Amino acid sequence: MAVSLHYTDTGGEGAPLVVLHGLLGSADNWRSHIKQWRERFRVLAVDLRNHGRSPHVDGMTYTAMAEDVMALLDRLGIERAHLLGHSMGGKVVMSVARLAPQRVVSLLVADIAPCAYGHDHASILAGLRRVQSGMPGNRNEADALLAEHVEEPAIRMFLATNLVRNDAGGLSLRVGLDEIEAGYGAIMAEPAGQGAFNGPTLVLRGTRSQYVADERLPALYTILPEAELVSLDAGHWLHAECPDAFQASVNDFLARILGKR
Repeated sequence: MAVSLHYTDTGGEGAPLVVLHGLLGSADNWRSHIKQWRERFRVLAVDLRNHGRSPHVDGMTYTAMAEDVMALLDRLGIERAHLLGHSMGGKVVMSVARLAPQRVVSLLVADIAPCAYGHDHASILAGLRRVQSGMPGNRNEADALLAEHVEEPAIRMFLATNLVRNDAGGLSLRVGLDEIEAGYGAIMAEPAGQGAFNGPTLVLRGTRSQYVADERLPALYTILPEAELVSLDAGHWLHAECPDAFQASVNDFLARILGKR
């Protein structure tokens, strides 16, 4: 059964740009981009299940997450949309495109390929568990707890976006950590659906990331044969590391798509 996802909507005319975050992210990660995109497009920023302000439920398969997104489009009366997803969100938008291609005007995928990946989030999940058990009173305490397992300050800063003030005055995590850990194997799997999506597609990859390394390109082009590949001087969080280049690439692609209609 589909989950009723939390979202923000800038309003506007035309097919919207629906933006999906990656694992342990949220719609809030896209605020600076949305401020610019809203001048050109209607933008929907979505919290996927077990993330942000959306409900915590069992199941993290790409079929389930794609159905959540399609149910949101149904609820809003949106027949077709441009879909942009980063990392896990990229696999969700690929899943929607394969399961219901008629609903996708164009596809934008940020630093992920339609492949199964190895399990490499053990330290991050352990750090979040440490925060959960440590019950920090402020962000400095939370950062110290995370640092017991996560060395990189930039990653700890990203993870800290999941902290919210609780009724006791301390900080709690707003992610469904139990559900995410239970569904981790499904998150690392290939997108849902069969066959290729033959619509217009932009794939952005970071040159300092291995998620869309050259050896993954044959699999990518098999499922996304119309993909335009753009490489940015960044790691996996390319939309945060080089926001101007990311924004420009997205704007150029969408301008050309809209110009063809």
